[in-house]
Amino acid sequence: MTENGMIAVAMSGGVDSSAVAALLRAEGRTLVGLTMQLWNQRRLAGRPGMPEAVEGRCCSLDDVYDARRVAETLGIPYYVVNHEERFERDVVRPFVQEYLSGRTPIPCSLCNNHIKFDQLLVTARQIGAESVATGHYARVEFDSGRQRWLLKRAVDRSRDQSYFLFGLTQEQLSRTRFPLGEKRKEEVREIARRHGLALAEKPDSQEICFVPGGDYKRFIDAYLSEQGETPAETAGELVTPSGEVVGEHAGVQNFTVGQRKGLGVATGSPLYVLQIRGDARQVVVGGDQALYSRTLRARDLNWISVEKLEAPLRVQAKIRHRHEPAPATVEPAGEAEALVTFDQPQRAITPGQAVVFYDDDLVVGGGWIA
Repeated sequence: MTENGMIAVAMSGGVDSSAVAALLRAEGRTLVGLTMQLWNQRRLAGRPGMPEAVEGRCCSLDDVYDARRVAETLGIPYYVVNHEERFERDVVRPFVQEYLSGRTPIPCSLCNNHIKFDQLLVTARQIGAESVATGHYARVEFDSGRQRWLLKRAVDRSRDQSYFLFGLTQEQLSRTRFPLGEKRKEEVREIARRHGLALAEKPDSQEICFVPGGDYKRFIDAYLSEQGETPAETAGELVTPSGEVVGEHAGVQNFTVGQRKGLGVATGSPLYVLQIRGDARQVVVGGDQALYSRTLRARDLNWISVEKLEAPLRVQAKIRHRHEPAPATVEPAGEAEALVTFDQPQRAITPGQAVVFYDDDLVVGGGWIA
């Protein structure tokens, strides 16, 4: 990655990516702004459970307008690239299918792996840009001793997004810049103010970009209705770990491991979802202590700081975005999986989520909890 080539800035219409463009422009870099049109926010409007209009969401028309306005303020060329078909195929449909199978997916990681750091880099190269810069809070650098590109956590741990970036390949890391990795959020807003960007105070988007209001159950129903698809029957039984039937449920997609509310079963002590058996349409419930486990299996692994896993390795393993990485040993388990054993039991290990391995700030690699 050369220092003086053209950089494509992924502009979402938010303050972070806008500040990235302003920073690089102030450094005298040659830039082009790219916004990826991924989902039509009005597509499911008015269907049962869906709002008539959606505002202030990532990928909305308002965001495209904001990104274009920032590009005009900074005096850089700007294009909108439509990837709706690819996004639906590689992110939305797997999201729906995972929930219907009883797993809990992470669409942001799927989007990073298949769209933002795959298709965006292809588009950037087509227009002559050598690298892509985004507003993610993470760091990337080249280690000459290892001869590998490394991914590191952001300086501001409260904003760190490296968990969602574990799938980046060496090629993708070599062409990616994260200018905000060394900065804190208030510094970023100050950069936007200093460069006269009108969206300096724009609030962050906290939800899944294509699920209005965060209600994924209603989204799945509306999406399947639009597709003319009748979902496979997913209703079934609520059972204890010993197999005792204690109730019924309306569908495995309504649950996730660790959930307490909405079980519809009254007992003398709180019950939690311990496991979802999609094939059997069973939701296993029990007490809080039964949620703890020391082991998990991971699949579809991607290694960053090492070429591959050849022997047991000590790491800190993170099993969800808000989880504090915990000491563990990861070791090969067959051709395409790894076994992770924690020093101490962890609560609510959830199939479909990612497990990411750290060595302090360094991302060793990661995979999907099987």
